[in-house]
Amino acid sequence: MQFFPEKSTLMPTIPQTKTSIPAGLWMKCRECGQLIYQKALDKALQVCPECGFHYPITANARIDSLADQGTFQEMWREMTSTDILSFAEDGSYAAKLDESRAKTNLNEAVICGSCQINGIDAALAVMDFRFMGASMGSVVGEKITRLMEYAVRAHKPIVVVTASGGARMQEGVISLMQMAKTSAAVQRLDEARLPYITILTNPTTGGVTASFASLGDVILAEPKALIGFAGPRVIKETTRAELPDSFQRSEFLLAHGFIDAIVKRDQLKATVTQILQAWQ
Repeated sequence: MQFFPEKSTLMPTIPQTKTSIPAGLWMKCRECGQLIYQKALDKALQVCPECGFHYPITANARIDSLADQGTFQEMWREMTSTDILSFAEDGSYAAKLDESRAKTNLNEAVICGSCQINGIDAALAVMDFRFMGASMGSVVGEKITRLMEYAVRAHKPIVVVTASGGARMQEGVISLMQMAKTSAAVQRLDEARLPYITILTNPTTGGVTASFASLGDVILAEPKALIGFAGPRVIKETTRAELPDSFQRSEFLLAHGFIDAIVKRDQLKATVTQILQAWQ
């Protein structure tokens, strides 16, 4: 009888290795589902190269994309919030402030300063949603107001980039007072005949929308940004009405005259420059 060895003895065993993708190299777009090379996303200012979805960016990255290199001079960096109302006996507000400072390396939810935008002197404020949802408390309102007053004194145009979940409830009525304070500062810009440009990003809601964000001489917005006062769910429950799919998005607001233009992130600096050149 002829013996035929089993197949496994004829064929050498080749070890199977699983190919793994290094962490942080690729990501799946949450809008279109396509795999995106992380370096390509970074190069595109956090905009999906496949579908154009605009991911959030930090305040510092935003400043780098708008201000000429090396021209931004930050003001009032040392200003920081405190638990002035002793909001909770467990110190949760103070703990959240400490956590946000450690996570973002910022003292507050807005960075303010002077810069040049394609050679044009300007004042610039940028909100950072990572810091407690960029909620507007006493320090955010004070810094925005101070920057507007500085713009009046220096006779400079001002650009404000917003991203906020609204008022900071841990500061109660003091937070709400910032709406009136910043709005009054906008009035002083108008009296000085200085251009005030707002750039609304995703999301811009609550007291920020209801005050300085919606008072710009020119109001720009990024594509598909959520912009409004109360959220769609609250409005739907209050009005008991069906809302359009694009309700409170940039495209809906442009069609209804609330904003002046929708501008992609990589075109914002050129668009702002064009507006400022027209003022000059």
